[in-house]
Amino acid sequence: MSTITIIVDAVCICHLLYHVPMSTLSCNRSSLTWMDSTPGVLKAWKTFSTDYNLGDSTTIAHATHGRRLYDTLKEYCGITDENRLLEEIDRFEDQVIEGGPTALPGAIDLISQLSSQTSSRGKWTIVTSASNKYAPRALDRAGVPMPLLGLITSNDVLEGKPHPGPYLAGAQLCGVEAKNCLVIEDAISGLKSGHAAGALTLAVCTSTPHITIVDSGVNPDYTVTDLTQVSVNVVDERLQVTINSI
Repeated sequence: MSTITIIVDAVCICHLLYHVPMSTLSCNRSSLTWMDSTPGVLKAWKTFSTDYNLGDSTTIAHATHGRRLYDTLKEYCGITDENRLLEEIDRFEDQVIEGGPTALPGAIDLISQLSSQTSSRGKWTIVTSASNKYAPRALDRAGVPMPLLGLITSNDVLEGKPHPGPYLAGAQLCGVEAKNCLVIEDAISGLKSGHAAGALTLAVCTSTPHITIVDSGVNPDYTVTDLTQVSVNVVDERLQVTINSI
């Protein structure tokens, strides 16, 4: 393990909760993984696998990790009617909420650091593949504060991760170029999205094992076991991020 210090203009966060679809972003700011809602996601995919005869729900949950339900329910469930698709997204996300998303280790402390000074409160946001209905509810349920700038959700982009659009939108929300952002992600699709946007990427190995990230060839710039290995200070109006990288 090595300690690395970088200077960025924003942070874009994806991984804050114990939950598969959630992602976060900040610019010259960084992007983080905040919550874990894995139990709820697994439960929801089990229900949908039964309803749509999809097969092994756990395999599907891992394969779709970090992607928009708008895309994955179309792909796996074959839903083509727009109204029906939106109804099923709501049903899926309600089941995830029932599973009780919780904040990941280090997530609350990291957000507190990002929000500790007036100059840093507008330098981070959350970029999630979840909908604009689900994301605020999940963050509130997990006790994760909303970013001052608001969120980038699946409703805000035409194409979801691994397309660069979500993190380009996050950088724009923060008022900086993506190349000056740190994206914090736990999903391979999210890491690909951040890389394609031109941002620095930090992989968090809380839901995707380190070996899986290595084997994927996504090549993040930095990798940590969890968010307790990341800290932020404000230096000359920019964000100094210290990373205990694997």
